[in-house]
Amino acid sequence: MKRKALILTAAFLLLTVAYSFAQNETQQEGALSISLKSAQDYAVEHNKTLQNSSLEIQKAEAAKWGAIASMLPQVSASLGYSNYCGYEMNLGPMSMSMPATGTLGITASVALTGQQIIGIQMAEMSKSLADITNQQSEDEIRYQVAKIYMSILVMQNTTELLERSLENLESLQETTQNAVDVGAAEQTDADKLMVQVLSLRTSISSTNRSLEMLENSMRLQLGCGVNTKLTLTQTVDDILKPEAILALQNETFNVENNYNYQLLQENSKLLKKQIDLKIMGYVPTLSAYYQYSGRTYFGKKEGFNMTPPNLIGLTLNVPIWSSGKTWSDVKQAKIEYEKFQNTIETTRDALLVQERQLRYNVTSNYETYEAQKLNLEVTERVFTNVSNKFEHGMASSLELTTASSDIISAQSNYISAVLNLVNAQIEFEQLLNRK
Repeated sequence: MKRKALILTAAFLLLTVAYSFAQNETQQEGALSISLKSAQDYAVEHNKTLQNSSLEIQKAEAAKWGAIASMLPQVSASLGYSNYCGYEMNLGPMSMSMPATGTLGITASVALTGQQIIGIQMAEMSKSLADITNQQSEDEIRYQVAKIYMSILVMQNTTELLERSLENLESLQETTQNAVDVGAAEQTDADKLMVQVLSLRTSISSTNRSLEMLENSMRLQLGCGVNTKLTLTQTVDDILKPEAILALQNETFNVENNYNYQLLQENSKLLKKQIDLKIMGYVPTLSAYYQYSGRTYFGKKEGFNMTPPNLIGLTLNVPIWSSGKTWSDVKQAKIEYEKFQNTIETTRDALLVQERQLRYNVTSNYETYEAQKLNLEVTERVFTNVSNKFEHGMASSLELTTASSDIISAQSNYISAVLNLVNAQIEFEQLLNRK
């Protein structure tokens, strides 16, 4: 019976482990069908970096309440027991017994300083810094997801274009080889097409590897499993809208809306508070306390007790002379603040210059995109025309090879133009802090 019970128990454990493994595999092999907007929302919800940024806000909030708590009364209690083991104190003609005692002490104290008040204000500013940093991190993730999303779509389009070209070349290679077999064409023509086919297959393999790397980057941004299958539900044309890109040129750039500039402004406020914090070195410190002490005697006689049960104290500490240390601290804080104002002005000028450059980049890349899009359409028509002529013996293999190289080059230029335009658009929107 025991043996059967052990066998049943082992079987149950194996089934449990197998079920858990199957559940984990199902989760790891899950699938996500996402639009750009849903991908951004998913990343904001699950991205580990952004989760840490949110925790920084909570940490700053806790620090603020810690600073407030330092100004509130602090209360502590103590219990004590003493046993003198029957010892009696000799006082000359008389002696005094030392019975065992138990003591209870309660102390309440409060201290008010200028540094505490400034510390609370600085803690609130630190929370504002954490809020801005969190918003910046969230937007950064959204922009990164948009770049990767578009890059994946572009790579998918690249693969489709290359595979379409490969299909055409393979068909021409087969036709040419058949012509060679019957003596209607030269072997060199078929060999040239074979080399192009092999080169195109290599390009497709390289593109697929790049696509896999991009998908892994997307999984990392989304915070999903490494084996999650991603399906993008939008196309390049759904997202890349010329009217929206051109409308960016009408956007007004407000430096105050830029996250980097906002962070500098908050840090400037903190440095200004540092000056106030150093000045508080001249301000008196007020402290007060209350102490209760109770004693219980464990014996027939009570001992001699000189400790009063209640005690109240008040202290005002006024700084008189610090040998110039406080003055030096204030001076250094003021210098740091002035230096930071120069940094803010430099950053402001740099952002204005960057805004002009990014406006130019959007316009320039849009014009390049339009030109390369038209060039691809023309090159495809030329390749189709030359292919038809080659099949009927009206075009040479050199013309076909040239047309084939031109279309591959046109596809590559078009893809680069799309990516450059997308990056220029996203970088400009990021600078504008456009939601």
